[in-house]
Amino acid sequence: MQSTKASAKTVLVIEDEAIIAEVCTRILRAEGFKVRVVPDGEAALDLLNEEGFAFVLVDIRMPRMNGIEFYRHLERMYPKMVDRVVFTTGDILSSDIKRFLDEAECPYLAKPFTPDELKGIAKDILDGKDRTNSERSENVG
Repeated sequence: MQSTKASAKTVLVIEDEAIIAEVCTRILRAEGFKVRVVPDGEAALDLLNEEGFAFVLVDIRMPRMNGIEFYRHLERMYPKMVDRVVFTTGDILSSDIKRFLDEAECPYLAKPFTPDELKGIAKDILDGKDRTNSERSENVG
């Protein structure tokens, strides 16, 4: 993975729902980010071989390679990136997903999330603040 100055403001959005990807792109671009969008984890891994990213916004449920599988690959291939992953999910009530999110200790946004929630978590990641699931769980459910 390349580490360039440009990557400091580039976000990788991994989302298979075009409308959600477009909304995230608009919000992040308005905050000054360059945004790359891919529909699944396999395409994201290909991009990580070529570019560096400030953080990665990952939907958990996707075709081909879901967010959990992507995260497992990231742990092995790009361990320094795992601290810059933010998950999105519309399935926070699933015990498997909840268990994974608790184990990974990555921040997440429960769908539907607001533009301010996305902006806030992006700022926290870039500022190096540690917002784990336990700190966010009070805002979910």
